[in-house]
Amino acid sequence: MIGEPRVVALGGGHGLAATLAAARRYAGEVTAIVSVADDGGSSGRLRRALGTLPPGDLRKCLVALGDSDRVWTRAFEHRFAEGELEGHALGNLVISGLAEVTGDFLAAVAEAGRLVGAVGEVLPATCGPVVLKAQAPDGVDVEGQVAIGRAGPVTRVSVVPADPEVHVRALDALARADQVVIGPGSLFTSVLAVVAVPALREALARTRARVVYVCNLRPQVPETQGFDVAAHVEALVAHGVEVDVVVCDTAALPLGNPSPPVVDRRLARDDELAHDPARLAAVLEDLVR
Repeated sequence: MIGEPRVVALGGGHGLAATLAAARRYAGEVTAIVSVADDGGSSGRLRRALGTLPPGDLRKCLVALGDSDRVWTRAFEHRFAEGELEGHALGNLVISGLAEVTGDFLAAVAEAGRLVGAVGEVLPATCGPVVLKAQAPDGVDVEGQVAIGRAGPVTRVSVVPADPEVHVRALDALARADQVVIGPGSLFTSVLAVVAVPALREALARTRARVVYVCNLRPQVPETQGFDVAAHVEALVAHGVEVDVVVCDTAALPLGNPSPPVVDRRLARDDELAHDPARLAAVLEDLVR
């Protein structure tokens, strides 16, 4: 086994947070490359009001890598229930405020990481905000992460601008990685929202690391209604991403006939609602040996 494996995880939302909670158990170095296409909820409101990157998925990743005993880690997830701040997570406001004070969003995320005691680095997938665009089966384009998630099955996603600038630290992390983990998470609106960025997709193709795709536990209605594991993999391939191995739990998601090697294990928490970080860590650690 590699003594101190360098693990890079790509995606967004709660799925990427679960992967990071797993990776911190065995990795010597963890880097998250996080979708910044979100345009809904607290993140969308701050994005529209301030013209900044949406902070919500970055916040979730910082908390997943943070020290659970710190008050800041718990406070970052506090969501206001009333008044003008209703719906906002405190961590989103802190990151946005730090970005205004420092004038540098990346520095703001790093400072927020210090507040929560994050054990890895969290990087936005692009230097500036992007708009997610998808093509529906009828050929009609749908724009915006929230709208795409509600639109039903789509065939392809891309970002606007088409070739956004990415942070060199994200490219360096992919070049140095021993293992790259993609997913889990909303396939088109979180996972593919990252790999649709050309510079990141090209860096993925060049990496010498073993690329692992962690599949969702079940279809997500309506985004991946009717999908099996193989269909998830085919969507990655259609977007120019080849993976070396697929990790899945087929208790509630049919396998189909995916082309890469498959590790099918019990990965769900006991409540079946999400991936269990300990179970996922055991599989991912075996794959980096």
